[in-house]
Amino acid sequence: MDVSRRGFLKFSVGSALLGGIFVNLDAAKSYAATLPIRYAKETQTICPFCAVGCGIIVYSRNGKVINTEGDPDHPINEGMLCSKGAALYQVVNNPTRITRPRYRAPGSREWKEVEWDWALDQIARKIKKTRDESFVRKNSKGLVVNRCDGIASVGSAALDNEECYIFQKWLRSLGLVYIEHQARI
Repeated sequence: MDVSRRGFLKFSVGSALLGGIFVNLDAAKSYAATLPIRYAKETQTICPFCAVGCGIIVYSRNGKVINTEGDPDHPINEGMLCSKGAALYQVVNNPTRITRPRYRAPGSREWKEVEWDWALDQIARKIKKTRDESFVRKNSKGLVVNRCDGIASVGSAALDNEECYIFQKWLRSLGLVYIEHQARI
């Protein structure tokens, strides 16, 4: 079959016009106006579940997360998410999620809700007490080491490089030498 360029165009245009008789060519209705994320604030973040560091886009309105999805521009996951990352929205909007600190006194069976200021103050006191009790100024050879042997840290894969840098600086300022990271475990 010998078809010229002109013949092909005639056939194509004719088919399209004839097809228009049988097919509705009205403009498709746009549903973009009804999307819940239309006026939401878009925030790029990192998935908190493992050490891969997948990019997630979080949509929020009035301080409440309304949608999460994979970030297609992120070089690691290119918009794809595992089942945990895809379910992140359900974790954030779970009515049984604990949102306030709880404390269980030594020997007690009951947890009680406490204020954030009290909880953070208790954590700071315990860190200082443990550091003071386990701080080593000189080792057995008499060399100055200035380290804290009573505290260790396991970092989070959900932290970005800048947060890891600040966290490391703080841990080193306490004298910690036992510092590990989730990605290596």
